[in-house]
Amino acid sequence: MAYDVIVIGSGPGGYPAAIRASQLGFKVAIIEKESLGGICLNWGCIPTKALLKSAQVYEYIKHSTSYGINATGTHDFGGVIKRSRGVADKMSKGVQFLMKKNKIDVIMGYGKVQSKGKVEVTAADGSKQVVEAKYIVIATGGRSRELPNLKQDGKKVIGYREAMVLPEQPKSMIIVGSGAIGVEFAYVYNSMGTKVTIVEFMPRIVPVEDEDISKELEKQYKKQGIEIMTNASVESLDTSGTGVKALVKKQDGTTVTLEAEVVLSAVGVVANIENIGLEENGIKTEKGKIIVDKFQQTSVAGIYAIGDCSPGQALAHVAAKEGINAAEHMAYLEKKHHHLPEAIDYNNIPGCTYCIPEISSVGYTEKAAKEAGYEIKVGKFPFVASGKASAAGATEGFVKVIYDAKYGEFLGCHMIGYNVTEMIAEAVVARKLETTAHEILNAVHPHPTMSEGLKEATAAAYGEAIDI
Repeated sequence: MAYDVIVIGSGPGGYPAAIRASQLGFKVAIIEKESLGGICLNWGCIPTKALLKSAQVYEYIKHSTSYGINATGTHDFGGVIKRSRGVADKMSKGVQFLMKKNKIDVIMGYGKVQSKGKVEVTAADGSKQVVEAKYIVIATGGRSRELPNLKQDGKKVIGYREAMVLPEQPKSMIIVGSGAIGVEFAYVYNSMGTKVTIVEFMPRIVPVEDEDISKELEKQYKKQGIEIMTNASVESLDTSGTGVKALVKKQDGTTVTLEAEVVLSAVGVVANIENIGLEENGIKTEKGKIIVDKFQQTSVAGIYAIGDCSPGQALAHVAAKEGINAAEHMAYLEKKHHHLPEAIDYNNIPGCTYCIPEISSVGYTEKAAKEAGYEIKVGKFPFVASGKASAAGATEGFVKVIYDAKYGEFLGCHMIGYNVTEMIAEAVVARKLETTAHEILNAVHPHPTMSEGLKEATAAAYGEAIDI
């Protein structure tokens, strides 16, 4: 069967690439080995948010008296897991609908680039077929990284997939790694009564965030009863007993043995680039990622790579934009589109972590801005001073903004608190439009809202704060 475009992988990068290509007049097929929507939709972004919401609702019940309501209740761990899977299944069916609506052929099986313009698909029963297209998009995503001393057995030593469908709630859990996956699961399990210990190799948790954000999350997590060990590494695991014994090395070289029912390895994601035909076809890779140009083209003409298997940030919204850009670049080459897609500014990508309190950020951290040579103005607005946050009973956290002192350029924005993942888009759009501090200050923000915290933090940076 011949197509114009074949997309290998139907995750948050693959399916938008396929849809945009179809919109632009291409005949498109998408190859998926498991479930439409990929990891993000079935085992990542979406179902984890469902788990987090259930955990948050349970937290509300536990602290209902602080809202003037007397409510009691216990959680049904199996019911929580079931709801999460139901949300994921519904979303996956939504992608099926989108494929039909956009007349995209779905081919179930494992896709491998056979040669330029040809993809071999191996179905679940082992049968093979070859599909052809002028353009190929590799969107094979990533998987849980495995370290030699953290071998996952799927029972006692698990990755994020098993953490979402455990048959029973463990009484204790050690989480290795404190990126988004680690801290999100820490909140879910701790709130439901599991004793959680986080072990982080770096000096602070959520190490990619601004230092002030890390300090605040650590403070809030310790208040919630989560144990945190930073500057620590898991040297070895002993799974011979009923639970797991983890030998943890501390910064000073001493070791301590931690015991838990389950160890969750959350040490990052590795790209799925093995056995997909890269080496045989001269598609170049570097540091475990497929090398691409600003239009997502690989070293071989007509073959593109997007999402977690390419070098940009391993985030669903990055993959989606890369997929759309790849489709629009093909359309430009085929004279179906009048202009080249705008290259992605990877320094204006928002990052969101859905632990409670939530974290969102974009642009430079304070440290990075200084290292880049900027003279800066920094402003902070604590949510304890926000009327809306007080009314919501969620006064933890703050908004932090960083501006260039000379021109007022909006260098970075960092938030931790209730619902802040819904607030970061203002900073992203503002930075995209080259908005200065002056314009943020003079844009009237609604009151009472959490979002006025951005304006208040900006006012604080310039010595004009009203509410703090």
